[in-house]
Amino acid sequence: MLNPSRILRGVAVMATIAAALYLWETQDLGRVLTNDWIDTHIKGQGLTGELLFVGLAALATSVGLPRQVVSGLAGYAFGLLVGVGLALLGTVLGCIAAFYYARLIARSSIQKRLSNRVKRVDDFLHDNTFSMTLLVRMLPLGSNVATNLAAGVSSVRGAPFFAGSALGYFPQTLVFALLGSGVAVDPEFRITLSVVLFVASALLGVYLYRTFRHGKSIGRRIDAELGEDGEQDNNGK
Repeated sequence: MLNPSRILRGVAVMATIAAALYLWETQDLGRVLTNDWIDTHIKGQGLTGELLFVGLAALATSVGLPRQVVSGLAGYAFGLLVGVGLALLGTVLGCIAAFYYARLIARSSIQKRLSNRVKRVDDFLHDNTFSMTLLVRMLPLGSNVATNLAAGVSSVRGAPFFAGSALGYFPQTLVFALLGSGVAVDPEFRITLSVVLFVASALLGVYLYRTFRHGKSIGRRIDAELGEDGEQDNNGK
């Protein structure tokens, strides 16, 4: 006989998917978080616009919208400093939402679909969750939402995972918010600086990963991109 909790979780997953599809169809969410939509509904709307942006950013990043896009739009809508803060808040909330969606609702289905990734994430993050999460988030490679979901069904503790994510998100959030703010203010300087900072942060992320991963691997594809696929141990297989 099926466990009632598994039935309820399955129904919750189905309800979540159905709600997302309904909103996409009826509310035209495909046009949300575009420059035109931002101009109409976010810019100049004060606290209401800021809260709406953070909520949409959390929702969007929790389902896979690249956090760099959110950061760029935040810089465009709010300027550099406020944009960084709001984009970082929305992205971290999206991380938390995906993590607990996986842990509390969709555990069994995600374990089946991402079983290999879950094991790698568990092995990589478990012992030093904060610092190893920081390494992963600073890499210019990998899937943010897949990492969130895999961590949610692993044995990784939430608090250090979220803290490491927030700190690791910061460099690229700053870079892309700077890029977005350059659309309206001093574009040549800000866009050039954002490109330089992006290259620097990417190189730093790769260096830190290579130096401090201690033989562990977050994934074969990432190691192959970094030219380290020949160095994996059993944790990366």
